[in-house]
Amino acid sequence: MYKEKAWVHIRDSFWFLPAIYSIISILCVTLVTMIDFWIIPKIKESVPGILLMNTSTAQTLYGSLITSILTMTTISFSTIMVVLTTYSTQFSPRTLQDFMKSRVTQHVLGVFSFGFIFVIINLLLMGGEQSKALISPFLTVVVSIVCLGFFIVFIHHSSRFVQVNNLIGTIRLSTSKVIKKTFQDKDYYESSEWNEQKITERKKAKKTTVYARKSGYAQAVQVPDLVGWASKKDALLEANFYIGSYIQKGMPIYSCWSNIEDQEELDGCHEFLLVGNERTDLQDIEFSIQKLVEIAVKAISPAVNDPHTAVNCINRIGSLLAELGTVYKPIRYYGDEEKGLRLIMEPLSYEQYIYKSFYQIRIYGSKDISVMNGVLEALYKVATVNDEAIKKDVWKFGLYIIRAVDRKGLDKLDYKQFAYHVEKLASSCNESFPLEK
Repeated sequence: MYKEKAWVHIRDSFWFLPAIYSIISILCVTLVTMIDFWIIPKIKESVPGILLMNTSTAQTLYGSLITSILTMTTISFSTIMVVLTTYSTQFSPRTLQDFMKSRVTQHVLGVFSFGFIFVIINLLLMGGEQSKALISPFLTVVVSIVCLGFFIVFIHHSSRFVQVNNLIGTIRLSTSKVIKKTFQDKDYYESSEWNEQKITERKKAKKTTVYARKSGYAQAVQVPDLVGWASKKDALLEANFYIGSYIQKGMPIYSCWSNIEDQEELDGCHEFLLVGNERTDLQDIEFSIQKLVEIAVKAISPAVNDPHTAVNCINRIGSLLAELGTVYKPIRYYGDEEKGLRLIMEPLSYEQYIYKSFYQIRIYGSKDISVMNGVLEALYKVATVNDEAIKKDVWKFGLYIIRAVDRKGLDKLDYKQFAYHVEKLASSCNESFPLEK
């Protein structure tokens, strides 16, 4: 399990793909050098002359190509810094993860690393015989052209990524994937309900507490492995945290009912909880939505004053909540292959998801009727495509939004539009709300 944690950190780190490309580059240089020294001399007469180049010309070419690749790499890093500065000041610091973890960004820098190492090692390994025919310079030119192509791709990628509409769309798609992954069918037993009498009987065993070893955010729980561990130990675990919550070192994170006497053996369940310095979207739906919330809140601030971007974010948040509502299950019980209860972990309720999605927008956007109408419109669409239980949560929160608007201070036209959206929401939730100014 420790290996799996390390793999997650390495895979998501910024240097992982460039390091892989660098290793591949060294292997390619080795292969090309072997071809130059052992194969080309034997087949030189049958190889087209355009593919071969003597050593002196190759040295001049390599010097130019190294400078060119370094220049493209420098411009790319400068572009990255511009994008990161823009994200931090105009959007949200949380959105930095999306650009830095973008596979396009990492692949481009990986290709640049490949090209630079390929050229400089070829130059280093070049022999002193000036008239020797080599194929490596031609392959280096091909590598340089590929680097140029990736440089163009990166500039296009960066220019699109910095556009707020594309950023919002990207976050929306990635959040949708997290929702589908969270509520897809699992290969272990999970349920929203359990026999309370059996739970009571199970909790008659000796209770012990597992304390956090370090502080940080709960990024992910390896549920199948944790259930398997509890099954082997014949234990029942109850988590005292939510995914995405901050865990303080020394706080109780699990309550355990078992016959385990050795505290060190009990601490083995730490292996299945991933704790890090920042929240991630591995299993954290709320954090993914929070990125859109922060962009919306910043957009309606007096410094930016961009309500259309805020409404765009609200529309995407509403779309995600509608999608979440169609698959949401308050799963809190997890069992082993024999359907024996092994883990209890309280989920966020759908009502909490709605609240966390819009309460800050309500606070900072209550004076902007376009933003409030946007929230009501989003809630209307959520209620329209979901069942009665979701409609009740939506309507309860809708009243919370309605109360935030100073109806007495609205102009007649603003009031008319507001009343229209309130009526639509009430109708979709099968409720009635006589709105009086």
